[in-house]
Amino acid sequence: MSHLAISSAALSRKLRQFVDTEIIPNEGILAQGDNLARELTLDLTRRAQQAGLFGSFYPMHRGGRIASLVEYLPVAEQEGRSEYGPGIFGADATLDAYMLSHHGSASVKQRFLTPLLKGDAVSSYAMSEPDSIGSIPATMQCQARLKDGQWHVNGRKWFICRAQQASFATVVARSADGPVNESLSMVIVPTDAAGFKVVRPLPLLGRYQGQNELLFNNVTVPEDYVLGSAGQGIALMQKRLALGRILRSVQWLGLAQRSFEIMCERIHSERGELARLADKQLVRARVYQVYRAITSARCLLREAAVKFDAGLPNAVEVNVAKLASSDAVSAAADSAIQIMGAEGLADWSPLSGIYRAARTTHILDGADDALISTVGKHLLQAYYATQEMADMNKAVA
Repeated sequence: MSHLAISSAALSRKLRQFVDTEIIPNEGILAQGDNLARELTLDLTRRAQQAGLFGSFYPMHRGGRIASLVEYLPVAEQEGRSEYGPGIFGADATLDAYMLSHHGSASVKQRFLTPLLKGDAVSSYAMSEPDSIGSIPATMQCQARLKDGQWHVNGRKWFICRAQQASFATVVARSADGPVNESLSMVIVPTDAAGFKVVRPLPLLGRYQGQNELLFNNVTVPEDYVLGSAGQGIALMQKRLALGRILRSVQWLGLAQRSFEIMCERIHSERGELARLADKQLVRARVYQVYRAITSARCLLREAAVKFDAGLPNAVEVNVAKLASSDAVSAAADSAIQIMGAEGLADWSPLSGIYRAARTTHILDGADDALISTVGKHLLQAYYATQEMADMNKAVA
């Protein structure tokens, strides 16, 4: 076993202990989203930093502890064991840490990246819009136009994570006319800039989960606050998706595994023995189905991560893994609630929040229907290309 694999395993064990002893007992407070919850989050974050559990997959030259995505997967799963873990452990900032580190200007790195890596800043990503189609970038209407060395940003965004606490937002906006692959840019907008406004929180399924609607009213930022260069928005979006969907999906598996454990614990509890749950075929079937869903998703995520680490195309693998992870956490939460009965539906049960989060996974980070259609298209294209090559080889022979 490699040194990194041993370090990854040790880090996973430490994270599991921290989540189970420090975060899960406080989930009731953290779920409130009030000042007390924010203070507790900051306290837990500092304690995670002191324990060496913060920013594990940040770029290695920026303080990260794990070099490869494959080795990070089991660590990320433990970070995602609680809905609040990714924020506390800095995992929510991992994707922005990579984007700013690789594509940010010197001033962007100094003002935004450095505090982000220290846990002193919160990032958000503003892409979705009220009047556009999320899966069709060409329909975006938010504008970022360059004038006299300043970007002027105007438009609306919604369902933007962490915007109320964010120090800055990476805004995807139309920076020029013409083909979409040349006309979108990513511009960093500090949330204290004049003209930036959080319009309203957007609760999901009856609970606020950090989503907000934003307004940009002639917000001006320096020219070098663009990531990469102007017009590279589509290319940078694809890079975000390649890593982002894997990171989010493996966190969902943390919730899936926790739901599986809650279900098994109930089955073997005194109440479960009283109801002879372990002897019932349908209960056994649920245990099998959830186990298979989680294990399958893990394998698919590993395949996607191996290709990511090798710099190989992995769009099909990433999308299939994302879909499988959504199915796994949904099946796990649903089955655990079914075994728990009415208690599983109660607001005090962690399954209540996990179930809500599980449903959102089928829309956020790429809706199931769009991803399935895209994967099917790619698979058919690959098949036709293979058949065409085989026919050419036969003709030559």
